[in-house]
Amino acid sequence: MADRKPSTPPKLPGRNAAGARTAAARPIKAPKPIDDATLVEILTRFEAANPHPRGELEHTDPYTLLVAVVLSAQATDKGVNLATAKLFKVASTPAQMVALGEERVAEYIRTIGLFRTKAKNVVALSRILLEEHGGVVPPASAILESLPGVGRKTASVVMNIAFGVPTIAVDTHVFRVSHRIPIVIAANPDAVQVGLEKRIPHRFLAHAHHWLILHGRYTCKARTPDCPRCPINDLCRYPAKTTL
Repeated sequence: MADRKPSTPPKLPGRNAAGARTAAARPIKAPKPIDDATLVEILTRFEAANPHPRGELEHTDPYTLLVAVVLSAQATDKGVNLATAKLFKVASTPAQMVALGEERVAEYIRTIGLFRTKAKNVVALSRILLEEHGGVVPPASAILESLPGVGRKTASVVMNIAFGVPTIAVDTHVFRVSHRIPIVIAANPDAVQVGLEKRIPHRFLAHAHHWLILHGRYTCKARTPDCPRCPINDLCRYPAKTTL
């Protein structure tokens, strides 16, 4: 049997025959963060377009907001609102939620990802609020973060929306937008939050959280950012902008 000729390995996209990365395939170096004057101009434009932004999770008080935000992890606001519209009709206080119990809470939120774990956390945090805080959501980040299912992001959302504290909760949208513009570049959401709260002027802090989330959700989308209709297209330094 004749020896077979060695096959040529397939050429990988962006690499030469030897498998080395070509110049075209080298990652685009991220630009340096924008200067303070540009940041102010960006926030001013967001403010002009939406002077009174609000979160999209339906709620009536700090407690229902807290529950909604806990349920929103790895879920859409629309999906959470559909579930809580029914849940809050029967349980809109910590006492009612504890009385409802994990199994029945799970039935109301079963359309949301991780619904069993979330049901357990919602009932557990409601019980703690009853036993340790008189059934009231405390306006303190450290206490909120100690509750089951509540992390820094959730606590920041509640502090901002329910209590008017100028914090910036960093979800996947804020994290993406901050890196694309870029405003703050950091390895994790907590570091981005610290950087944003340090950089953003105080007069914008109350609403910056909403502006960045909404911008990331509807314009600066993950897969295909809608750069042609972006109100800050001329100021953003994202190297992979889309065009008409």
